[in-house]
Amino acid sequence: MKNIFNKHNLIKKLIIVPTILIAGLSINSCNHDFLDQPAFNSSDTESVFTNIELADAFVQGLYRGLVPTEMFYQLGAGDTVTHSAEDGSTNNSKYNICNYQYDAKTPNTVTGIYAAMYAVIERTNIAIDRLPEMPASAKRDALIAEAKAIRAFCYYNLIRVYGDVPAIWIPLEEADPNDPSTLYPKRSSRDVIYDKVIADIQESINNMPASNGTPERLNKQSTNALLAKIALYAAGYSLRWDLNTGAAGTMSRRPDNARVQQLYQIADAAAASVINGGTNSLVQASGGKSGFEALWFNFDRRNFAAVNQEMLWHIASYGPNTNSAFGVYAHPGSRGGTYGSRKALQFILPTYYLSFNAADKRRDVATTSYSIYFLNGGAATDTWVDVGTTYSCIMPGKFRISWCVEPQAADSRNLNIPIIRYADVLLMYAETQNYLNNGPTAAGTAALMQVRNRAGIGALPVPTGQQAFESAIVQERKWEFSDEFMLRTDLIRMNRIASEIDATKQAMKNLSNRTGQFASTPIYRLYKFHKNAQIYGDPFLAITYIDLTNPAQIAAVQAVPTTPGTNQANYIAYQTTLKSIALANGQTSTVDDKWYPANMFQAYTSTFNGNARKAVGFTGGFNTLQVGAIIYTKPTGSFENGGVYPNWIEGGGDGLFYGFVPNKTELLPFASAAAGHPMVDNPNLTQLPGY
Repeated sequence: MKNIFNKHNLIKKLIIVPTILIAGLSINSCNHDFLDQPAFNSSDTESVFTNIELADAFVQGLYRGLVPTEMFYQLGAGDTVTHSAEDGSTNNSKYNICNYQYDAKTPNTVTGIYAAMYAVIERTNIAIDRLPEMPASAKRDALIAEAKAIRAFCYYNLIRVYGDVPAIWIPLEEADPNDPSTLYPKRSSRDVIYDKVIADIQESINNMPASNGTPERLNKQSTNALLAKIALYAAGYSLRWDLNTGAAGTMSRRPDNARVQQLYQIADAAAASVINGGTNSLVQASGGKSGFEALWFNFDRRNFAAVNQEMLWHIASYGPNTNSAFGVYAHPGSRGGTYGSRKALQFILPTYYLSFNAADKRRDVATTSYSIYFLNGGAATDTWVDVGTTYSCIMPGKFRISWCVEPQAADSRNLNIPIIRYADVLLMYAETQNYLNNGPTAAGTAALMQVRNRAGIGALPVPTGQQAFESAIVQERKWEFSDEFMLRTDLIRMNRIASEIDATKQAMKNLSNRTGQFASTPIYRLYKFHKNAQIYGDPFLAITYIDLTNPAQIAAVQAVPTTPGTNQANYIAYQTTLKSIALANGQTSTVDDKWYPANMFQAYTSTFNGNARKAVGFTGGFNTLQVGAIIYTKPTGSFENGGVYPNWIEGGGDGLFYGFVPNKTELLPFASAAAGHPMVDNPNLTQLPGY
């Protein structure tokens, strides 16, 4: 027995990180999430499954570590919406990965998701194996169903990142230590894995409770939503290759078209079940906020009672043990003051920012054209400002630090991690209806219109053809789900990643040249000076601005005084001119209001933009933002870059999506040179073709 025990320990080390983390019994989402409790040791599992309360605590512990940081920090960019804003690109994993420049060596690959998912899978396997031995009860059956749904979510994450992966369905303690596949499991067909986890959910979903007390745990509604999502991925496109020959892969669906149809029907029925359940709806406008703004402001403030009607499932992340880095990098950036110096390492592509309809309420929630900076030297008595930025530093906005509660540490945000929203269910239903009926149905169109009406764009025409309606759904998902780490793989499953990348690259060139759809995009913007409140829970949404198109007004704002301190009268006269321009564009100004222009195609740090900020009191007009420098210190316009595209758009090895290779980079390779990673420990885990 001793030899078997030692061999099992070796198996655990080689295949997974097997730590058993079990949450405590109390649930209090208002102050501390239920996961933030002391964990049992793995040796306690013998006693855990003799008591239904302890078994419940074990299943609660399955949620811990379910979304590792790499899921949103590494793979939350590269989706033609959000991009990496690191300080440099050479051997920078985040910048390379968002541009699809992978290799099998660290750091240019993702190494942690594999271990994290199999750690949870091992714990779910223990629960699924041991719970049936307990006395039969509705509670026991609900826990089995919950564990199966969590295991399905883990395999869904693994497959959408790595493709075919090992399928492990029993606890390691039950595995035969003499079976070579136990020690060195091979990749299994993703279709087989998907079919297994989908069947698991279908067989057990009726045992899920209508409510688990909090959307931080799965219930029947959120599990149906998860089933719809997994079924769509199982039916969708992915990079496939022959596991036996290792021949180059192609983007394709599974070969059984009848099963594809069946999977769409499963997704359709699951989404319809949520919609018809009557317990979920989109957050609507209230308190002077649009519905989309109210959703994210209250979510960030942890006012979950105001948003749980839409947030079907979000992962608990509050407290010293469970607080994640989610949202730390995707925000406007702040330098000092109440929020401290918090660097933004992701930014929003300006083509996405400019894609929103003028009536769409989502743009200024999902994106920000400001960053938080001090007016003078940054002393405690200084004035902090929401300073207007340029097209090369539009930032994410859903998880802005000023909306959050005060973080417990610099690398924490107290933000729960959103997984599935009701808006996602509506758009999945619109998609399944369109596919199954060879075009949009009244029910599918109504689902799409719920999302559009909440956003304020219900007047947009709805396409009637199948392909055009699908394209409308793709765009709607981009507007709706930025920075929720699903768009990248959604585009892949819909076989849109290559075309969307090509279209985005061309759109960025058009914007840089001010041609095509951006031929009339204004160059100059007039920002209204706005002080930052320097409090957590500040409801501030967006800086007031005017896009300038009048040649005389543009000429007037270009005449920025450049003699600070020596000719204050020039600044006073300049402010008078700017106020008159604001008035002419329908903006009134008080005596204390100030305005400053920005050339949106130049770098934030350009001479003009720096001098323009000095006109409203910035002593450091050429200030350094807490944003990765590879983008914001560069222009967007080719004219402003000496007649050539800036390197971050094209050229110099750093061009947008410079590593993307169709039929190769849709999936990530396993690392082959990281100690403890599966390609080192397990020679049977064949590499992706091309690596």
